[in-house]
Amino acid sequence: MMRRILTVALPTAALLGFSSQASAQENQLTGPLAGAPAVRGLRLHRKQRFEIAPAVSFTLLDEYQRHILLGARLTYNVTDWLGLGAWGAFGAVKQTTGLSDRIQDANDQRFNPRSPNFTTGQESTGRTLVRANIGKDFKQQLATINWIFSPQITAVPFRGKLSLFQKIFVDTDAYFFAGPAFVNLRERADCGGSSGVDCAAREGSGPDPGNVRPAATKATASRMAIAPTFGLGLSFYTGQWTSFGLEWRALMYSANTGGFDIAGGGEGGRFPDGKVDKSDREFKFNQMITVSFGMQFPRTIKQSD
Repeated sequence: MMRRILTVALPTAALLGFSSQASAQENQLTGPLAGAPAVRGLRLHRKQRFEIAPAVSFTLLDEYQRHILLGARLTYNVTDWLGLGAWGAFGAVKQTTGLSDRIQDANDQRFNPRSPNFTTGQESTGRTLVRANIGKDFKQQLATINWIFSPQITAVPFRGKLSLFQKIFVDTDAYFFAGPAFVNLRERADCGGSSGVDCAAREGSGPDPGNVRPAATKATASRMAIAPTFGLGLSFYTGQWTSFGLEWRALMYSANTGGFDIAGGGEGGRFPDGKVDKSDREFKFNQMITVSFGMQFPRTIKQSD
């Protein structure tokens, strides 16, 4: 008997539920709110406005040298969700990491006549390798960022409000950006091979010509790297025409960050190959955090219907 009751009751309940749901949908489609926008009077912080945003960027996860870059972002927002613009910055501050400082401390002993590690004319494979890779001032051969310029497209798929203690509310949007980046670098100049420059250039030390040591510094040169860049950010609107921004950016290019001869060459790819060139560059997934202060023009904000 119970089985028969359930057999009849369950399909009936399902049919009633479906009928009720269909009725509710029909009322929603034909009611007074049919075709109405989800939000009325929406503040359009971006639509048809220029944004100028001075910014400071900090590189992340650096091996040998950190950078602080000063720059700005310029964007014209065609709609409230799509913008075209550019970002640029130059390397204002360069700070070596703890690893570089330890390498420099150890390297200083090679140039101290009182140190047992002082480099003399008694050559060995280890000393030949060191002479080719590190000069007296190791910090001068590290790869540095001179400047970066990147045209980019910005898409804004999310927007809303953030509240602080349910008292302060801030209009906020989340955006993504991507584009090509032109990165001007200064890194170890080519030497050895067909360059005609000796990577292990030496200088005399005192009257004894046999007592030699590596050259004080290794030559560097500027070059341009073209790399893809992309990232995401948040904008916090503090007024009708001002905002604060926080971005994470990725840059992917190859560089010889330490200025070392790290690639093998010749028959069998033997290491070291005694030269420094583009084969010694390693692919890097460079990252940075940017903080900005945005100003939107015209200063009068638009609203949706």
